[in-house]
Amino acid sequence: MIKMNFSYAGRPATLAPGSCAAMSRTLEGFVRLAPRVSLLATLLAGFSAWSCVAQVAIIPREQIFGPVARAKARISPDGHKLAYLAPTEVGAFNVWVTDTATPAAGQPLTRANGKGVDGYRWAEDNTHILYWTDNAGDEVWHLYSVDIGTGRSKDLTPFPNVKIQNLLTDEHHPHEVLVGLNKRIPTAFDMYRINIEDGSMRLEATNPGDVISWTADREFNIRAATAFVPTSGATVLRVREQRDGPWRDLLTWSFEESLFEGQINGGSIVAGFTADGKSLYAISATGADQSRLVKVETATGHWRPIASAACDVSGDSGYPGVDYDLRPLLLKNPGTGEIDAVAFECAERTWQAINPAVRGDLTFLRSHLPGFSYITSRSRDDALWVVATWAGDRPPEYSLFDRREKKLQPLFSEHPLLSGQHLAKPQALTLTARDGSKLPVYLTRPIVDNSAAAPEKSSRVPLVLYPHGGPWDRDHDVYDPFVQFLANRGYAVLQVEYRGSVGFGKAYLNAGNHEFGLKMRDDLIDAVEWTVQTGIADPARIAVYGESGGGYLALRVTEARPDLFHATVDVVGPTDVKFLLESMPNNWQAIKSRWVRRIGDAEHDEALNRKLSPQFDGPLPGSAFLIAMGAHDPRVNPQHADRIVGRLRHAGIAVEQLVYLDEGHGFARPENNMDFFGRVEVFLARNLNGRAQAFSPQPGARVEIK
Repeated sequence: MIKMNFSYAGRPATLAPGSCAAMSRTLEGFVRLAPRVSLLATLLAGFSAWSCVAQVAIIPREQIFGPVARAKARISPDGHKLAYLAPTEVGAFNVWVTDTATPAAGQPLTRANGKGVDGYRWAEDNTHILYWTDNAGDEVWHLYSVDIGTGRSKDLTPFPNVKIQNLLTDEHHPHEVLVGLNKRIPTAFDMYRINIEDGSMRLEATNPGDVISWTADREFNIRAATAFVPTSGATVLRVREQRDGPWRDLLTWSFEESLFEGQINGGSIVAGFTADGKSLYAISATGADQSRLVKVETATGHWRPIASAACDVSGDSGYPGVDYDLRPLLLKNPGTGEIDAVAFECAERTWQAINPAVRGDLTFLRSHLPGFSYITSRSRDDALWVVATWAGDRPPEYSLFDRREKKLQPLFSEHPLLSGQHLAKPQALTLTARDGSKLPVYLTRPIVDNSAAAPEKSSRVPLVLYPHGGPWDRDHDVYDPFVQFLANRGYAVLQVEYRGSVGFGKAYLNAGNHEFGLKMRDDLIDAVEWTVQTGIADPARIAVYGESGGGYLALRVTEARPDLFHATVDVVGPTDVKFLLESMPNNWQAIKSRWVRRIGDAEHDEALNRKLSPQFDGPLPGSAFLIAMGAHDPRVNPQHADRIVGRLRHAGIAVEQLVYLDEGHGFARPENNMDFFGRVEVFLARNLNGRAQAFSPQPGARVEIK
């Protein structure tokens, strides 16, 4: 049953329909008649802390943040079997396998403990699955193979402190994989060929120190490399004519034209070779603001555009490769290796067909499935596809698509308990920053009744600013459990693609150069002020929540505008830019040079570091902070949290500090997620006077409260 609810000091009550708007109008009129009466000012201030909208029932946290039922379905190359990730009886995610004909009858194949398997893909021999996992979030991933007949697993990279990257397979070499390992030196990944049956390996390509990813041709020989030159910041496309031949630089893009997402670990501008090996496909912004798909002759370097749009080529965030390998989002023909389609992403992703043979299939999927159709895998004969739907207002759902019959067979939803629940659809908008720059944003309004995804226009609502990390990343129109959690609790959610975000062209990306924590911060503040000016947000109930680079920005906006932000959540965010650069992992040296060029050399410029790093030198009346870290975070040292917490507490500011003892850069174990978001829910409700489900510490969570 839906009721008109308000709460004050956390105590819920019930009002008749229409009472909220009536009470608001009465109080506002009363104050206009006597604006100087202190009693009335106090009354209005009290009312501004009341939540007064028609709200749906609270969706239990267990349904939102509990482990997904099943995820990442992929079909075997021969089309006979399906695999997916699901928790076993101990709660750890593992690979399950079933027959295509009986998709509901899966059985667990692997038996990893802890958080379980991080990712997997089918080997091309149809009898093995490749999977990888690290130790409690330390990001030192090992590659394993498991025999689907016997269940026996083998560690293919059994080397201490050596991680994998850039995993490649090929249907013509079904018993082999190519994979990058920083086995020779910690700072560079060489490519090795590994036999998945006996574990033997040999070196295929030696990294001179600047290569961040490798690409094989159709003969499964490493013949292309994406290099990032630390001294110049340029990106180089490097090629060779045969497996043991000499390397040569084919094309070079300046730093400003190097449109990489995130930290570029494993990032590649090469999309693959043509069948004859004489050309390759790459992503380039030369001659345009947006990145395009281009075809490059390997002999001459001559290139021509193949596909373009009003926005950049989309990154493949569902790529079935090792975590943080970054590839363009493409459909490759399983038989020829040629590109069938490429995805572009403005406010939402869309496919652009290159091969006319798939155009009808993509049109069919778009008309029969909600959101964007992400093709997770294709059988080798290309008769069967596994399709995941990506949409902002529903969890991913998987289907088996029979291309010949044009039939869709539903497989499963990642969160079946949310089926039928009222979820919110992010709205894409464009705002104007103080200097005239255009800011793409997603605004998600709270769910308020059975038929609408927006509150009464006369009712202001509490708002949570949710900046993305990276910081060279972006938000997407995809299901985000945290956004739905907030919308269900009655909060509006604002996601701002601040300058420096990827996906909107090289000019917008480069507008963020030397604006880390400066104009990036101001863009966030400007967008929040717009929600206040337009009557969306209650100015007395605004919070900010960010993870990683978003956590850093959460601190920066609060430091700049403590009058605007009344609650701040920083998750695994850096708090001292100099220390961040000093403590970067050994294998991030090329990435570090990119950070320095985008940010400035805060490691050696103390004045710049102080300008960029949150200081919080004085008291912040009314502000509250929750700061959380993973004890094994390899990217943002947990000392970042200790330092800022000490500074805040010294200034007399309230801080809750959480350290999850078996996590890294973000939280993976369901028990820890349940515990953390329960604490976030109570924190926001207490400081924004919102509503919350009852909370008690989560059994099985390993958290230290400092």
